[in-house]
Amino acid sequence: MSKVFIVCELGINHNGNINIAKQLIAGAKSAGCDAVKFQKRTIELCYSQDELNKYRESPWGVTNRTQKQGLEFITENYDEIDKYCKEINVDWFASAWDLASISFLKKYNCKYNKVASARLGHEALLTEIAKEGKYTFIATGMSTLDEIRRAVAIFNEYKCPIELLHCNSAYPADAKDLNLLMIPKLRELFPDIKVGYSGHEVGLSPSVAAVALGATTIERHITLDRSMYGSDQSASVEVQGFERLVKMIREVEVSLGDGEKRITEAEMKCREKLWRSNDY
Repeated sequence: MSKVFIVCELGINHNGNINIAKQLIAGAKSAGCDAVKFQKRTIELCYSQDELNKYRESPWGVTNRTQKQGLEFITENYDEIDKYCKEINVDWFASAWDLASISFLKKYNCKYNKVASARLGHEALLTEIAKEGKYTFIATGMSTLDEIRRAVAIFNEYKCPIELLHCNSAYPADAKDLNLLMIPKLRELFPDIKVGYSGHEVGLSPSVAAVALGATTIERHITLDRSMYGSDQSASVEVQGFERLVKMIREVEVSLGDGEKRITEAEMKCREKLWRSNDY
């Protein structure tokens, strides 16, 4: 099989701190990941005023607005992220949650785009992303097959290359709800499209199993410490865990082989010593 593409999702686990973000980027690079990813939102466009005004205690204040503003990077932060990723030679990209965020991200000319599960039904957003023509990962959490088909049709209309990511959007997701057999099912339903896995479970084994089931991309959230403040931290993997995950995925890649029956060189040496026919 071809090499699995491994994405470290920083998301909002940086807690609005550029130094934490750079530590996570460095950790992802050290672990052997292929890319790191962020989430870009225009707060006033993504949430209603009623939602933003709700009471919520956080390190930044006591409303949803102050919490979400505290987690959102500004232009200077993304400029530093772009510079740092180029310095250490790791790709970065972001999932845009609104049209303004798509426009914002264009200046960085990232290789990839990402449609977050929560935005799969936002057809205007999907259309703008598809028009860019960049390789796009589409997460499928919280969606029906018909909604996935509609999203695929939009990207096909603009001849934009895509990869579906099977996903359960609970944070963290219970193992019994992961339904990893949807990976080969999606590949069967969309035979011309690669299918990967975006995991939010606790632990590493489901992500490794996803590779054995044919996932071409694995995306997991990365954190410095799962006990840190943040809604995504408990569904994330610490840097040392990511190192183990990458190693396990690469071992599975090698062990899967190509499905062709053959006698290996090591087996042949054993055969010469041990093989017995019915002739004696």
